Amino acid sequence: MAKRIVFTGGSGKAGKHVVPWLKAKGYDILNLDLKPLDCPGVNTLITDVTDSGQVFNALTMHHGFEGYDKGRVPSAPDAVVHFAAVPRVLIQPDNTTFTVNTVSTYNVIEAAMKLGVRKVIIASSETTYGVCFAEGDKDYHHFPLDEDYDNDPMDSYGLSKVLNEKTARAFAMRYGADIYALRIGNVIEPHEYPMFKGFLDNPMSRKRNAWSYIDARDLGQIVHLCIEKDGLGFQVFNAVNDTITTREPTAEFLKKYVPQIPLKRPMVGNEAPLSNAKIRAVLGFKEEHPWRTEVARLAAE
Repeated sequence: MAKRIVFTGGSGKAGKHVVPWLKAKGYDILNLDLKPLDCPGVNTLITDVTDSGQVFNALTMHHGFEGYDKGRVPSAPDAVVHFAAVPRVLIQPDNTTFTVNTVSTYNVIEAAMKLGVRKVIIASSETTYGVCFAEGDKDYHHFPLDEDYDNDPMDSYGLSKVLNEKTARAFAMRYGADIYALRIGNVIEPHEYPMFKGFLDNPMSRKRNAWSYIDARDLGQIVHLCIEKDGLGFQVFNAVNDTITTREPTAEFLKKYVPQIPLKRPMVGNEAPLSNAKIRAVLGFKEEHPWRTEVARLAAE
């Protein structure tokens, strides 16, 4: 029987690629969002995840009309993936961004835990590393950026994601559940690879993203690996692709452009400054959409 997955925010920039990827793997998915998702076989339940009552109800509803044919009331899903959020600063006022992101995450995790779900994956962010939405030209503490970094964002969005990780950790401890937080890098959709010429020509424009990215389809693979990997308790994973978005190898580039930022260890080849070593070692992630291949493919079309 297919695993039943409730996915919040599946209609967003990342979700609209991740949900079809998961659907192709055979999952039975219900999307909770304020906007419909155009994905055959996936119903969207219009849900305000800042409303705890709506979340509890949504997690115990049929995923589609076919559910009524089974002759039994629906149970909670096998896993919950929570991507719904105000996706960055300067969309809503700071207090609204912080409130929506933290309250919705609390509501989703609490409902899942109290309904017996023991696998939750939440979208954290590269912004927790403190530079993406910093005031002025702020430096990272060191490279590579790994999951043990001392996160110090100064903006409402990054701060909300730090708090969400703490919320996830608390519920994982209390309920003995697996809750994995994905620090998602700058999401690149398939049609956006022409932007990379600008990235390469003006490399310092990518400092706020740590010269790293995640292909939206590879993010689907990461979520799939998280769903299938049990028994890790609370975990944080950087969700990025393998390589730096520059022409030069990583060590050479960093020495040239940000020599003041120390290295915790030697940077090898073209590895991304925002390290995905943990997801490769623990989850077995293997990128399918390296930017050099995608840029070359578009150039050949």
